[in-house]
Amino acid sequence: MISRQPTGERLLLEELPDRWRDLREAGPVRYDETQGVWQVLDHAGVATVLADPATYSSDLSALAPTQSDFETFRQGNFVGMDPPEHRKLRTLVSQAFTPRVVQGLGPRIEAVCARLLDAVADRDRFDLVDALAYPLPIIVIAELLGIPAEEHRLFQEWASVLFGGDQLGEAPDMADLERALEAIAPTVREMNGYMLDHIRARRAHPGDDLTSRLIAAEVDGVRLADQEMVGFVALLLVAGHITTTALLGNAVVTFDRHPGTDAALRADPARIPAAVEEVLRWLPPFPELGRRVTRPVVLGGRDIPAGTLLMAHLGAANRDPARFDTPDVFDAARNPNPHLTFGHGIHFCFGAPLARLEARIALRMLHERFRILAIPCYEDIAYQNPAVIIGVRHLPVEVGRP
Repeated sequence: MISRQPTGERLLLEELPDRWRDLREAGPVRYDETQGVWQVLDHAGVATVLADPATYSSDLSALAPTQSDFETFRQGNFVGMDPPEHRKLRTLVSQAFTPRVVQGLGPRIEAVCARLLDAVADRDRFDLVDALAYPLPIIVIAELLGIPAEEHRLFQEWASVLFGGDQLGEAPDMADLERALEAIAPTVREMNGYMLDHIRARRAHPGDDLTSRLIAAEVDGVRLADQEMVGFVALLLVAGHITTTALLGNAVVTFDRHPGTDAALRADPARIPAAVEEVLRWLPPFPELGRRVTRPVVLGGRDIPAGTLLMAHLGAANRDPARFDTPDVFDAARNPNPHLTFGHGIHFCFGAPLARLEARIALRMLHERFRILAIPCYEDIAYQNPAVIIGVRHLPVEVGRP
């Protein structure tokens, strides 16, 4: 990739890692006075927090503002659950979302990529997010769930409201969060109603889709009720695509900013998987994971009281020099690469294999279709709010064909 933008200009996606490095230099654990939260910044500390759900709970309902529409969503949101409830839902999704199912999606992902790229075949410039990075994963996950993929624009609107962070600054406090919840509540209500209708339709007329398999799945003789499944299916649909969208945009920007990377991957496509892992380390879409401390602990030499909010900072941990050689260097061939972007322990992202597969296929097909893929002007890039997700909303590119 060759950009006409001066390489000395700093981008938001480059400023953020510098901030994370500065945080880490203050020590492995620090208290953020502005937000009133503890931050864990080293790789070992973050891994410890994520691996101990008894001490560091994922259920933040006692600390977060309440809103009735979110309570329905929360019933099936196993990302915010602790054992034993978490085990039930995780086991159910594992039954229906197996590695075999994911690998079998490869040909369909290629077909969707081809159709989306055909739609811009006569254009020398287009928005990569609108053309590919957003619709690809949402179409794939919608089809997997048995939801009409042609309604993906509606799903995009939901995701934009839920993850756009338009109501938040870069360092939101609880008052900001409460205002944000009220602002997005109508969207959550609409999404809950849509999902409930879809689940009831599938229960009445099962098909060969993930929603139908989830309805039929059992753990210890127990199945999910319709209301429990609302948040479950909504989580899969909305959160199930946003990571891939961010990953693809981040990859294209990062490759463009590191001359020679794109040419090396074109020359040897077998290197794409390692490059995807390095993008994940370099720019984790969700750089922090919140946990509630359930008992007084000493972590990183700091006394942390029970009942407080703690943020496990994946962005800082992924650049810990104690775990990575030259952590502030983007190395597309880095191996090993034990980044924590997809989490660790019982909450390791079950959608990670799908996100990786989609990114690998999409990047390979972009290289096959376009001899040149360049970002002509970085000023035209629109970013997500980094307080919510690290990624781009719009990414205009120029292309040259063989």
